[in-house]
Amino acid sequence: MTDPRPVIAAIRDGRGLDGPGAALIAQGLADGSVSDAQAGAFAMAVLTRGTGQAGRVALTRAMRDSGHVLQWDLPGPVVDKHSTGGIGDTVSLVLAPLLAARGCFVPMISGRGLGHTGGTLDKLEAIPGYLCDQPEEDFRRIVRKIGCAIVAATGDVAPADRRLYAIRDESGTVESIDLITASILSKKLAAGLDALVLDVKAGSGAILKKSDSAGRLAQALVETANGAGCRTTAFITDMDQPLARSAGNALEVHEAIRCLQGEPGALRELTLALAAECLTLAGHSEEGLAATLDSGAAAEAFGRMVAAQGGPRDLLERPGAHLARAPVIVPVPAPQGRVGRIDVTALGHAVLALGGGRVRAGEVIDHRVGLDRMAKLGDSVGADAPLAMVHAADDTAAQVAIAAVQAAYTLGEGQAGPLIRDRITA
Repeated sequence: MTDPRPVIAAIRDGRGLDGPGAALIAQGLADGSVSDAQAGAFAMAVLTRGTGQAGRVALTRAMRDSGHVLQWDLPGPVVDKHSTGGIGDTVSLVLAPLLAARGCFVPMISGRGLGHTGGTLDKLEAIPGYLCDQPEEDFRRIVRKIGCAIVAATGDVAPADRRLYAIRDESGTVESIDLITASILSKKLAAGLDALVLDVKAGSGAILKKSDSAGRLAQALVETANGAGCRTTAFITDMDQPLARSAGNALEVHEAIRCLQGEPGALRELTLALAAECLTLAGHSEEGLAATLDSGAAAEAFGRMVAAQGGPRDLLERPGAHLARAPVIVPVPAPQGRVGRIDVTALGHAVLALGGGRVRAGEVIDHRVGLDRMAKLGDSVGADAPLAMVHAADDTAAQVAIAAVQAAYTLGEGQAGPLIRDRITA
């Protein structure tokens, strides 16, 4: 069968999606034999009728297999994590080298940010010389030698998803759980993983604000990844406040380095929880994980990874000498009180307005700008304790950001909920 129309009609009529149909659609998306009109009709049929669980697994596998799938022969498990995105979420920069220090191999294929959440590659590109675009031969060499590498996807990784991703936006089908699941997992599973842990955010700064929506996505991701042969668990984690105290690329690298050097906080807590889950899924002991972080072994692995990918060899010892600093740094004043509520998405938009993110793919960003020392729920603020520090390119941008940050915070009675709201297993 080479005609996609019967496959689309089967989904439209509630008969689901089978393996051959999924393969036809995925290959047609990759090679262009499925037209834009047919791709849009497929996406709308999936949104309105669903694929069924078996169909979701079939679509994920087919989209994974539409391009190059890595295979590894390494003396340890190949693992990774994926986050649905939030503010101050710098976990990847700490987790990858921490797992490498524990004998795992982490071939992390990441993305650049779009919208109010930051991208892992944008953070790393704040490091002078760091090359995210690595040839596969070099990617493999770095992973084998150091235990981790964080790179951009090449054009032959899940090409069906790249096409369908654009079609979903144009056809109004972005919110389909089936399509979101296949999109996320096809790219991750193309890395040849043995195990995967997922961090699905819920709260005011998340893509999915409600815990029940995040739970449905997490369940679909876990069931589908396991069905596709990759041991997977998901955590639903809090995004009603920023994870770390910084938002902005160079600022978040600074905070990741401090975490690698032993600084306490939510970033450390969540990283340890996700790393422990990765080790458990891979059949390794999680005992002593915090000690591994505190010993400096993870920091050493991070430094070696940065150097291997073109960055400075002394970044950990002299981050201030390498990470660019914004010319204007000013506090965000607040009346005396306690933080009762935070519009975390608004904080992300404040960073966007400063130039620290992008609305459209390909836009140039300013790695220097952003927010740090952000107040969290329950914190006291006032004359000696600002809501945050703004790092801006000029005074005008700083004043706009100050107003935006002030509008994002509400003073009153409030306290943080649990960092990890739920754990979803197969």
